[in-house]
Amino acid sequence: MENKDFCVIVFESTHFAIAAESRLKEKSFNIEIIPTPREITASCGLSIKFPSEQITTVQREMEEGKIGIKGIFEVIRNEKGRGFNQIA
Repeated sequence: MENKDFCVIVFESTHFAIAAESRLKEKSFNIEIIPTPREITASCGLSIKFPSEQITTVQREMEEGKIGIKGIFEVIRNEKGRGFNQIA
């Protein structure tokens, strides 16, 4: 059984990660800065983790703020570990 409980934003650069953190925290989003999972990419070392139910509003904030992202990934946990599904 799959458990889709959070998403991760991967950025084009650390600059964009920091800008996104500021923008989202300013608007009281429930976020956490985490190291970018190696299964996704080895580029920017910082990502933002957030609840899956906030995907629409978080994506809109990235677009409105002109924040460069490489993608938004849903983390899927199952009996074999975790997988990643790119959703944006």
